[in-house]
Formats: sequence, C-alpha cells, structure tokens
Amino acid sequence: MVLVGRLIKGTYIIKESIFSKDDQEASFRDLLEEGLISICRDLDIPVPLWLSKNTSEFARYRKTFFAKDQFVETVKFDRFELNIE
Repeated sequence: MVLVGRLIKGTYIIKESIFSKDDQEASFRDLLEEGLISICRDLDIPVPLWLSKNTSEFARYRKTFFAKDQFVETVKFDRFELNIE
C-alpha cells in the first residue's frame, strides 16, 4: 500500500509525506491506520478524527480530505489530503 498525505493551505501544498508498505498478511484497515499515523507523525500534525464522510470518500475516490475542525488541536493549514496510489 502506498499512501500520500498532503498539507494544503489555500491552493498550495505546503508539506507532503509518503507511506509505503507491502504486507500481504495485514488487513487493508490495519495498513490504512498504520499509514495514517505514520504520515501524521512525519508531518508533525495530530491524527484527525475519521468520520463516516471520510470512509465513503475514500471508498469511492481513493482520496479523502480532513478539515481543520476534524483536529482536536489547532492546526496551521486549511486541509489535510490523504490518498492511495
């Protein structure tokens, strides 16, 4: 699995991180969770709240966005994009 996380402010990508892991025995959900946590750690941001809209967007488009209000702490970007490649 290859996940890409991007921090976006306005129309600019201000930071990007890539998570890659090929584990045939791990479930998709476990790899997704591990990748999200790893990307957030790499970007030095808190892990966002994963809502049902994120699940449906990710299932349909292989991409989802997290707005500022999905973070418990204050963040200095407009949105966090996560997509699978």
